[in-house]
Parts: sequence; C-alpha cells; structure tokens
Amino acid sequence: MKAATSPPADQRDAPSSKRPKLLRQYELIEKVRSYDPTADEAILNRAYVYAMRMHGSQKRASGDPYFAHPIEVAGILTDYRLDTSTIVTALLHDVIEDTPVTPDDIKNLFGAEITELVEGVTKLTKLELNSEHTKQAENLRKFILAISKDVRVLMVKLADRLHNMRTLHYIASPAKRERIARETLDIYAPLARSIGCHRICSELEELAFEHLNPVARDAIGRRLENLRVEQGGAVAVVSGEIAAKLEAGGISARVFGREKNPYSIWRKLQRKSIGFSQLSDIYAFRVIVDSESDCYAALGVIHRAWPSVPERFKDFISTPKRNNYRSLHTTVVGPKGMRIEMQIRTEAMDRVAEDGVAAHWRYKDKSYGFDAEAQADAGGRDPLLNLRHLVQVLEHGGDVEELVEHAKLEMYLDQAFVFTPKGKLVSLPRGAMSLDFAYAVHTDVGDTCIGVKINGELKPLRTILQNGDVVEVVRGPKPVVPQDWRSLTVTGRARSAIRRHIRQTEKEEFTRLGRATVDQTFERAGKARKDVSLRAALERFAVGGEDELFENIGRGRLSPTQVLDVIFPGLKASDREAATATTRIEGGKAARLYVRGGGLTPGVSLNFGPCCTPVPGDRIVGILEPDGTGLTIHTIDCATLAEYEDQEELWRDLQWTPEAERNTVTLSRLTATIHNAPGVLGQACTVIGEAGGNIVNLRMHRRQADFFDVDFDVEVKDAKHLTHIAAALRANPSIETVDRAKG
Repeated sequence: MKAATSPPADQRDAPSSKRPKLLRQYELIEKVRSYDPTADEAILNRAYVYAMRMHGSQKRASGDPYFAHPIEVAGILTDYRLDTSTIVTALLHDVIEDTPVTPDDIKNLFGAEITELVEGVTKLTKLELNSEHTKQAENLRKFILAISKDVRVLMVKLADRLHNMRTLHYIASPAKRERIARETLDIYAPLARSIGCHRICSELEELAFEHLNPVARDAIGRRLENLRVEQGGAVAVVSGEIAAKLEAGGISARVFGREKNPYSIWRKLQRKSIGFSQLSDIYAFRVIVDSESDCYAALGVIHRAWPSVPERFKDFISTPKRNNYRSLHTTVVGPKGMRIEMQIRTEAMDRVAEDGVAAHWRYKDKSYGFDAEAQADAGGRDPLLNLRHLVQVLEHGGDVEELVEHAKLEMYLDQAFVFTPKGKLVSLPRGAMSLDFAYAVHTDVGDTCIGVKINGELKPLRTILQNGDVVEVVRGPKPVVPQDWRSLTVTGRARSAIRRHIRQTEKEEFTRLGRATVDQTFERAGKARKDVSLRAALERFAVGGEDELFENIGRGRLSPTQVLDVIFPGLKASDREAATATTRIEGGKAARLYVRGGGLTPGVSLNFGPCCTPVPGDRIVGILEPDGTGLTIHTIDCATLAEYEDQEELWRDLQWTPEAERNTVTLSRLTATIHNAPGVLGQACTVIGEAGGNIVNLRMHRRQADFFDVDFDVEVKDAKHLTHIAAALRANPSIETVDRAKG
C-alpha cells in the first residue's frame, strides 16, 4: 500500500527552460528496444542518419539544427511505445516538404508502408490551418479525411505539434505565436482528447494557454501556489487516510493526490459562475487497484467511510467514454470535512486514460504493433470513432465553413448515454436533444421525425436528453425539415443533415439579408446602391448576378465593404470609416440584419428581452407577444420563458446572422461581488479593458463592510467574449463572484 503526493501539474507538464540534450542515435534505438526487442535496428539507424544528412545545415527559429526537431518528435513517440514504422516516420516526417527528397526516394529506401505514413504527415503539414476562415475550413476537411485512415499519422502529427509548442517562444512574431497557439487549442488538443491521449492534450492546452492568456495563467498560478502552501500537507494526510481505509478493507491500492492544471481551472471559471475560492476539486485523488472488481470494492469501502455527494457518481467502467476512457468517479465529504473528488481505476485503465489509443501498442504473436483485441477488452470502441463521425458530416456536403463549427462540437463536448426502445446504446454529446438522437440512429429517422417519446412520455423536441433515457422517435410519412430545427441540435452530424435539406430554401433569405446589408453600408458611406451599377463587383468576385452576390454577402463569404471598395475605389477615408464603424446591435427595424428564423414575417417588430440581454453566440428563441405588438428575443435559458411553457404556438426558433458576428457589439451586464478594499474597483475595470470590453456604465450597490456588488454594463462582441471577460474577473483574487445579469 502506497500513499503519495504527485508534483503539481504545472511542474510535471511544463518543459524545461533549458534546451534538452539531443537524443543520440544509440539512445533512440535503446528506447525502442526497451519495449520492442524485435525492433529493426538497421532501419532505425538508416532513418536517423538519413534525416540528419537531408536536413543538413537547416536551422530552426531557436538556432538549433533542424534535424533536432524530427529526432525529438521520434523521442516523444518512444515515450508512448509506438512501433518501429511510426518512429521511422517521425524521423522522416519533414524530408519531403523541406528537402529535395521525393516519395519514390523514401519508398526505395524504407518501403511502401513508411512512405504512405510520411506522405500522410506531409499532407497534414501542408494543410496547416491559418487565420483565413475559409481556407481553415477547407484544410480541416482534408485534414480529417487524412487522419481518419491511420491513427499513426495523427500520433506523429500530435508529437510534431507538441515539440513545436515546446519551442514556440523562439518565434519572434507575436501574431504568429498567437495563431499557432490558437490553432493548437482549437484543433490539435481536441484531436488528442478524442483518441484519449490526455497527457498530450493537457500539455498542448497548457502551452497554448501560456501564449494566449499569460495574465490569466499567471493569476491562476499564483493562487495555486498559495493553495499549495495552505493545503499541500493536507493532501498527503488525506491520501494516507484513504490508503489506510482501503488497506483495512483488504484492498491493495496506490493512492495519490493530483492538482488541476491552470487551463482546466480557467475552463471551469468560464463554464461556471463561481470564483476561484469556490472551486471544490482543485485537488483530486486517484486510487489505482489491481482489478476491475477491486474498483467497485474500493468504491464500497470509500462510500462506507465517508458520505458521498449526491449526483456526483459516474461509472465509466461499465459505460466507457467514446475515447475508451474507463474509471469510477465519485465525490465524498472526506477527512476534516474536505470535499474530495476521486477516480478509481486499474493500472491498465490508468494507462489508457493517460495515453489513449497509444496504450494498445504491445508485443504479441512475435510482432509489435497495435493490439486490436486489447483495445476491444479496454472498451471495444473504435479509437477513431469521433473522426469517422466527422467524415459522415463531410459526406453531407455544403459549405466548408460549417465544418469548423461541427468539428469543434464533435471534439469538445462531453457525452451522455441514452437507449433505443430495443436497448441499443447511443452515445451523444452532453446537451444533445431528441433530434440529435434521431439523426444518430439514422439520417432517414431524423428527416422523418415529427415527435419523440422519452421514457414513454411525449416530450418537446427541445428536451435535453439525460443519461439513461429511453428515446423513441415518432416518424411521419415523408421528410419534413423545418428551418428552425437547427437550434434544436448540438451534434455536427444532425446539423449538417438538416442544413442539407434546407439549403435551397435559405437562398432567398440570405439574398434579402445581403441586399439589406449592402444598402446599409452604402448609406453609411453617403451612397445609394440604386444609383450605381454593381457590374464591377460581379466581375471582381466572379459571381453570376446580383442575387448571387447578395447571397454570398448574406452568408458571410463576402463583406459589404469589399463591394463598396470595388464600386468606389477612390472613396474618402472618412466615408469608408463611417461605413465600417462598429455597430451596436439593438432592437427595432435594424434587428432583422442580425436575427433570422421562423416567424419573422414582414411587419413584426423585434425587441431584445431586457430580462436576459441576448448577445451573438447565445442560443435564442422568439416569443410572439400575445397582444400582437411584436416578437421578443430571449436566450434559451431565460427564466421568463417558463411563463410561456404551455403556449408553444407563441415560440419561434431563431438564429444569429453572419452580420451579427461582424463589426458589431452588444450591451450586456455583469454583476460582480468585490472585496471592499482600496483600488479593487480599478483593478476590475482594468481587467475588463485588457479583455477587450468597453465599460459603458457601472453602478455600485449592496455595499457592506467586507464586500460590495457592482453592475458593469459592457459592450462585447459575442457570448464567448462576455464569458472570457467574466472568467478573467473570476481569476482576480479581489473578486469573489461574477455573474451575467438577468434583468
């Protein structure tokens, strides 16, 4: 029996400030042979020397020889015990792109399998995502198709990105560092998570966070350092008490405490309206036992020793996550009244939890490689299942820009488990609704869905599914896909299928929106569209007519200012600035530029509900006022909607337009509880300003000896921007709580 305290997460994961010593040829081979005695030393030697010779005198931004990079990438993959072909691929992954070497050269020297892998990684490198949204979406489409064929390609690419992130500080351009870090956080870290590689995912997130938001990371780091001083000893004591209880219960276990890393804490501050001091799971405890049956026995011992916290138990052993993660999770009120989060698992489960698909590489049947049987025993799920779901999204066609949104939805969200009436398990992202279930069963089932029964009762299609629900889809005779269904789904698969059906019917709406946007932009610049010909713009943007031009603008593919620049190339700077000035989204006639969906018939007045102050990025619905005066727009979680729960005929499903996400700000309110001390209000205002918010008004109230409340009316770009500001405030030690005001 052992009880130990692991080093803090930022100390475990952070790369050394000193340049690591280059992995020598014999050291690399010894590392491979340590887990694969049958490894082909000759091909490893040949690849190592070939990479050094081909990269020659090339240098990296750090000043190191370029060949140090592929050698370090190979070294990272040996830590995950990957097969010889993958290690050779890592050594050669840049030679086709950066040297005169051709695929035929690789094939002649190293064989067809390695050539195919190297070409796969090379294609991904050429498709590196960039800041231009359309190219990013198209590249992501090709990216997913490539890595869905062989997981080894993705492993090499993740190791490549990890080493690049460890050396990102050597790049001189701040904009380039930010682009690479953002791309890492948006694409590569979720990809690592989707195949269960927690170690890689966690380090990528931390390194990206360090470059994208150093102020927040430093603030959280200081809070963690203080917490270690206060509670570090308690962690060791609690580990010992847990170990003692298990030993008394006859269970052999290894127990240790762990600390959440700063990025995980930042994400929780963003998701929950609480301050740092209210986080209860900064420290958690891992219990490693010998067998699956011991996991449940240990759970029984722990629950008998300390009271469990209701609704905080999850069994991912009997029902693994989509990335094959298996563990028991529970929270108890433990020694000294501490709220303790625990993960109980076996050594094998722990390795899969940390290394994901890489944990299934092993020696078997006189050869070393991926062990499909071991993977099946560990959970039975395809390690690339999430990526194959995205391939199905691609098959629905449509605009490539949609894929970025759908891919992030598929890769980021946690899961819920529901069942068909025949008992088939369907895994969906957390927050999924009935239509997501219908489309997960089959596209035809989703297309013909007219209602749903959940646990035998008819429920609205907007009902969020819970773990264990039994869902039965009520189908109609033919496909009927209303336009407002898009707001009733969260999965990329469902949304892309719905878009495929309604794409044709949207054209008129986008054309109208684009025309109104152009008219508004021309009017701001002191021009009138009806007085000029758009022929020059049609030729410049290679479109067939004015309707197609307006449709592209309505969809966000072109901006109205681009048209303005083509039609009036000599426009005065003052007029152009007026045309591109940031607009505040408000109700009234102009609201139709920013909101679209069912129920927006001509003559209906639109107003944004003061009870919830919707901003772009919020999921929104409209309520037709019973007196016929107009339609009020609310966020989907607005408490006011409870008044209309039994009046579904008044509900209208709405969406934000692309115009709402461009050159606009929205007024929203944050309420903060702040320690009553000199200078703290100034600190809060500084935090908001540094996060890009513009304070329009503030009001102090409920002032007491220790705390006071402040309402900040802030102009923000969208819901994500508002959440970012709130999280930045919560990271400040002088601010106790931050909530988005509702009313």
